[in-house]
Amino acid sequence: MSISFNSPVTGSTQTGLTSPTYTISADVAPDSNGKQYAVTALGGTQTGVDAHSISSPFTITAVRPASFRMLSTVNPVTGMLSSVPRNTWKIITRKGVVPLSGQPASPLVIRTVIEVPAGGDTANPEDIRAALSLHVGALWQQSAGIGDSLVTGIM
Repeated sequence: MSISFNSPVTGSTQTGLTSPTYTISADVAPDSNGKQYAVTALGGTQTGVDAHSISSPFTITAVRPASFRMLSTVNPVTGMLSSVPRNTWKIITRKGVVPLSGQPASPLVIRTVIEVPAGGDTANPEDIRAALSLHVGALWQQSAGIGDSLVTGIM
C-alpha cells in the first residue's frame, strides 16, 4: 500500500462543521517526491469554508524522503551503532485563511513530520505502525478540541 488519498475524504468532527467531506483531485506537488491533492468541492455543512483556488489554496501533500538513508555498520568493538540516521516523511495541509475582512487569504499550514529511524522499517515495523496509530487516533479524537484551541487560544 502507498499513500494515495481517496475522494471524498471524510473530515473529523469540528465545532460548526456538520458531516464535513472533501472532494479531492490529484494536483502537482511542489516537491518531486510528493503527491498532492486539491480540495475541489465541499460536502456537509461548512458555512464560510471555500474549496481550493489559486488565491486561497486548500491542498494536502504527502512527501517521502528524497533518498532513503541506511544504517551504518555496527562498531566491532562496542557492538553499537555509531549513529542512527532518520528517514523523514511529511504530510502537509495548506488552507487559505483570510486574516482580516477585505484582505487576501494567507496560507495556514499544518505539518506532520515523521522521522523513522533507518532500519526500523524491517527490524520493528509493528512499533512504527503503533506510533502512527496513536498519533492519528489522538488527532482524530481531539480534532474538535484542537480546532477550538486554535480559534480561542485556550488549551
